[in-house]
Formats: sequence, structure tokens, C-alpha cells
Amino acid sequence: MKILNDIAHSFRLLIINCSLLIKRSVFLVFVQKEFYHIFRDKRTMLILLGMPVVQLILFGFAITNEVKNAKIVVFDSSNDDATRRIARQLDASQYFSVVRYVKSQQELKQVFQDGNISMAVVFDERFNENLLHTGKAQLQLLTDATDPNTATQLVQYASSIIGDYQQELMEQNKVPYQIQPEVKLLYNPQMKAAYNFVPGVLGMILMLICAMMTSIAIVREKELGTMEILLVSPMKPIYIILAKAIPYLTLSSINLVTVLLLSIFVLNVPVAGSLFWLFLVSLLFILVSLSIGLLVSTLVNSQMAAMLVSVLAMMMPVILLSGMIYPIENMPPVLQWASNIVPARWYISAVKGLMIKGVGIAAVGKEVTVLCVMVVLLITVSMKKFKIRLE
Repeated sequence: MKILNDIAHSFRLLIINCSLLIKRSVFLVFVQKEFYHIFRDKRTMLILLGMPVVQLILFGFAITNEVKNAKIVVFDSSNDDATRRIARQLDASQYFSVVRYVKSQQELKQVFQDGNISMAVVFDERFNENLLHTGKAQLQLLTDATDPNTATQLVQYASSIIGDYQQELMEQNKVPYQIQPEVKLLYNPQMKAAYNFVPGVLGMILMLICAMMTSIAIVREKELGTMEILLVSPMKPIYIILAKAIPYLTLSSINLVTVLLLSIFVLNVPVAGSLFWLFLVSLLFILVSLSIGLLVSTLVNSQMAAMLVSVLAMMMPVILLSGMIYPIENMPPVLQWASNIVPARWYISAVKGLMIKGVGIAAVGKEVTVLCVMVVLLITVSMKKFKIRLE
């Protein structure tokens, strides 16, 4: 009897072990199946493995408040040994790069309006003569204060370099020399942060609403299976796309007006330039954003994928690579080149010129031209892919 009980117990243990082994095998099969699904989807693999690398590079190199290689010009009406030495020391530092010597106040004003420089150093006439005879000399530091943080750092770095030169002279000649920098903040003398953030927020809002919502609206039709119904209707594909885009164009225009009204009456950020050209350039950027949304809709087949692409591929570049928060000139050359393909960079630059600096449309001609080229290219590629998909 005991032998029969032992056999029965062993048999039960064998059955339990077999069932556990079978469950484990089934579980492993399910795990293996999930791995196959992930590996088979290249987009998922790109997000899982590629996105951490991209984020680390962007956040590691783009996010820095340290100013480096800021472009400056020198207006040297004295052109003596002291002014040349100060200009060379500024250029030799890691913070500044002297890109030009201007010869008139008009030329100085023009380079600031073009947006190519961050600061100008203006020496008084007979700078060295005044320094040697009276022990005092003056110079001006003119900064573009549309970005208050960058302007403050540039003034601090330049003042420190000038102070080092002054200390060097005092040690050599045993004379209490005094070089007095006069700081002048252009376009934003009150150093309000809103002057910098309003153009960036405009670019981010318009990009997200137009690109993300347009792509989701079109992909939703594909997910629900109603796109085929639309295609067999008498409407041409181009009209279907326009019908999807026009509501978001209207809503984006309303948001544009709302942000501008809040900026003027709540944040006290005036529109120094032409309101007409500001609206026109904004509408051009809205068309670029709508075109991006159309292109995204031809590349993905689900609303979740459209949202991920819109947030990861557009939100991060707008924040990190457009100059909205972090100066582009501080970034490595590779990221500076990559920023050229971010539409928001050109739009934010144009808005700063038209809204904050009060320049004419000719001064932002480069930005407008780039946005026009982007519209043509994006619409051409998107419509071509859309037609191929329809066929």
C-alpha cells in the first residue's frame, strides 16, 4: 500500500512539473512573440533605441546657458594701440568672435537690424590719448537685449576682459588707469524676459496645433476606415486635404491674435514693426506647419504614432534647436547645422525682427525665403506620397 502511495505521489509531482514546464514554455512563446513584434516594427525600434541617444546628445550639448563664440563687431574711431589690443583680447577669448569692423553709426545700426551680431564695442575718439593723459577712457557696449540672459552674460564677460586689460596696464605703468564701459541695451532696455519668450511661444503653439492636429485628423480617417469612403466621393484628394486643413488654419489664426493681444496688453510687449507683415509671416509659418502635419499623416497609420512623431520630432527641436530658449551660436557646429532645417528657428528670428526690433520686411527676407522654400518642398513631397498611397 505504501508503495502505491509513493507511486501516486511521484505521478502527481510529475504531472505538476509537466504542467509548470508547459506553462513556462507557453509563457516563453508569448514573450518571444512580443519580441518579434517589436523587432519587426522599425519605427518602434527607432523610438526605443534611437530616441535615448538623440535626447542625450540634444540635452547634453544644446542645453547650456554659457555663451560662447558670440558674434560681435567693433566700431573703432580711435584706431590706436589700446583699442586694437582690447579688440584682440575680446576676439581671443572663448566668449567672443569679432566678425566685422564697422566705420559708421549707420553701418552699426544695420548689422544689428540684420540680426547677425549679439554685441558691438564702440570706442571713443582719442581713446588711448585720453587714457594716457587723464587716466580715464570710455567705450560703449551695445547689446541685443531681445534675449536678456544672453545680453547680461555678454556684458559681464566683456567687462571682465576689459577689466583684465586695465589691471595689466596698471601693473605695467603703476598708474591708476580707469576704463569705463557704458552699457546700452537695444530693443529691450527694461530686460523683460517676455520679449524673448513671446516669439518662441508663438512658434511652438502654431507648430503643435497645425502639425499635430492636422496629422491626427487625417490619420483618424485611415484608422476608422472612412478614408476610402472619402476617396470614392466626387471630391478630389486635394480638396479633402484642404477641408481638413482649413479649420486648423482658422483656429491657428485665432490663437495668433489671442497671443498677440495678451503680449501687448498683459505682458506689455509692443509690436514695434508692421502688424501686417507680422501676420503675413505668421500665416506663412502656419502653412509650413500644416504641410508638416500632412507629411506626417502619409508616414504613419495610427493616431498614437502621429502624436508621438509630432511631439518627439517637432516639440523637442522647437524648444531646443530654434533659439527659443538656448542660443544657437552656443551649440556645436553639427547642431547649428541641424537647426537650419527647423522651421521655427526662421519664424522666431523673423518675429523678433518684426515685432521686437521694428525692422522692415526686407530685413527678414532671408527667413521669409527659407519658409517659402519649405512650404513648396513639404507640400510637393506630401502630395506626391499622398497620391501614391491613394492609388
